[in-house]
Amino acid sequence: MIAQLTGRVEALEEGRCIIDVNGVGYLVHASTRTLSALPASPEVARLLVETHVREDAILLYGFADSAERDWFRLLTTVQGVGGRVALSVLSALSPSDLVSAIASGDRASLTRAPGVGARLAVRLLTELRDKAGAMPSAPGFALSRPVTGGVAEDAISALINLGYRRPEVQPVVARTIERLGDATPIDAVIRDTLKELAQRAAG
Repeated sequence: MIAQLTGRVEALEEGRCIIDVNGVGYLVHASTRTLSALPASPEVARLLVETHVREDAILLYGFADSAERDWFRLLTTVQGVGGRVALSVLSALSPSDLVSAIASGDRASLTRAPGVGARLAVRLLTELRDKAGAMPSAPGFALSRPVTGGVAEDAISALINLGYRRPEVQPVVARTIERLGDATPIDAVIRDTLKELAQRAAG
């Protein structure tokens, strides 16, 4: 089983890349997140690899980091989620977004991934709800306590209307309310949340 590849980036294509290791070109399927992290040809790259053996093919799936690989492994334990759909989910949602989406039951975020319909999204939420909290997320990300109703939900709805995604803003709103207090007016919650989102985007 191939667990890791280190070699020259020979080609970057939609949904996959070719890594040349000592003259042997390996076709590796990957998420858009991993592909965007790879250097341009002919630079050397390292990919963590999951090998799937089928009757008609041996497929390699590559990952820039262990968090994405671990999420790929977990996603493919769900009925109806093969390697291609798992990569689709990981292209649409980062590990941090997945933790938030599953913790908050955000079906809409999951259905943004091509190949994930409403039924499969519900299955993902149902089967992974108890496992998401133990899964890795992006560096520095901590899952905040769920926020529902009242000022928190109103602030989240307002931010979604501004173009943000629920998995992106929900943990930030939770941290803002924890810091400022439950009685904080909604305009102050939104203002401080936008400030943190801007700092993260700039950082």
